[in-house]
Amino acid sequence: MGIGRYAALLARQPVRRLILVGMIARLPHSAAGLILTLHVVQTLDRGYAAAGLAAAALTIGIAVGSPWRGRLIDRIGLRRTLLPSVIAEGVLWPIAAFVPYEALIPVAFVCGAFALPIFTVVRQSISVLVGEADRRTAYALDSIGTELVFIVGPATGVFLGTHFSTRFTLIAIGASVVMAGLFLMWFNPPTRSETAAVAAGAEAAVAPAVDDATAATLSAAVRPGWLTAATVGVFAASAGATLILAGTDVGILAALRASGEVQSLGIVFFFWCASSIVGGLIYGAMHRPVSPALLLFLLGLFTLPMAFAGSTFTLAALAIPAGLFCAPVMAATGEAIADLVPEDRRGEAMGWQGTSFTLGGAIGSPLAGAMVDRAGPAAGFTAVAVLGMVIGLAGYVARLWVRAVRAGRHDRG
Repeated sequence: MGIGRYAALLARQPVRRLILVGMIARLPHSAAGLILTLHVVQTLDRGYAAAGLAAAALTIGIAVGSPWRGRLIDRIGLRRTLLPSVIAEGVLWPIAAFVPYEALIPVAFVCGAFALPIFTVVRQSISVLVGEADRRTAYALDSIGTELVFIVGPATGVFLGTHFSTRFTLIAIGASVVMAGLFLMWFNPPTRSETAAVAAGAEAAVAPAVDDATAATLSAAVRPGWLTAATVGVFAASAGATLILAGTDVGILAALRASGEVQSLGIVFFFWCASSIVGGLIYGAMHRPVSPALLLFLLGLFTLPMAFAGSTFTLAALAIPAGLFCAPVMAATGEAIADLVPEDRRGEAMGWQGTSFTLGGAIGSPLAGAMVDRAGPAAGFTAVAVLGMVIGLAGYVARLWVRAVRAGRHDRG
């Protein structure tokens, strides 16, 4: 393993700046789902299932918006794509703070649909700025940066929500998103290499004029080119990862509220995210990739013991082995998409991966919430861990089966 790879990447100013800007831009959204959950449970006095539904509305909105925003980045550039997000989120989060629960669901959905496409922008820009040999390390570095954000963001959000109010915190999220979006627009990281941009420009220059219907038909005709069984498998692993992580978020919050120690959430998140950083450092320094499906299975397997935690201390301790696989599975899925999809379609593919992440979260939060309401926090951890393990195991077995079939064809040939 070569830890020096990280130093070499961080010595490059564009990469260093991209990671830093990505971390700053992710801060508001890192707390949004958890604060929305706390707002529904604490301020609106609803159950965890209702809170999970609100969080699911937010993540489904992101799932709907991610491919559309990724396609816009490919077509019209970053700044024009981000401007509607800056306006919409700046208006909608303060509204979400004061509407009743029934109106909160559609507002959360629209917030999600117009969410800043941070994931797509950062991952796509990494694929442009960094060569194939260093991508594993670069994606691991981005995942590590994300974990640092999740050490600070949710803990800060819960502190504000419990010491001031969840309404104040939701307004603060809206203001922070506006500042993050304007910062990202100012930085304007590259999303296509010069070669790809020149090729796209030349292609557009010589292409005959077509009407909108013909253009839509042509776009649909070429879109399946990058959508293969391998990319679908990566999307499934992406969804499984966030299913576990979102469900674990709810399980941790529920466990600490049940014991009257919700103020200790930052301690648990610190150990969970710090171990993820260690896991990301190890993965990024490796010379060979690891299957995202296998990493997902291991994430579920080591999340399962968190169901048996009886105190803040044991919950934090059991979060450590689970955390070791968080950053690696996120980095592995990003690396796989960059390897499988050509650059001129990568924004859309990263958008669909973002959709997979958010769909996983949309399932994980309400699933864990419903199980917590039914049988307590332990059931929430167990449900998402087992389901994630099933998805990971199915993906890994399918990968081995495909390899065996290909090997058989090669032998017969």
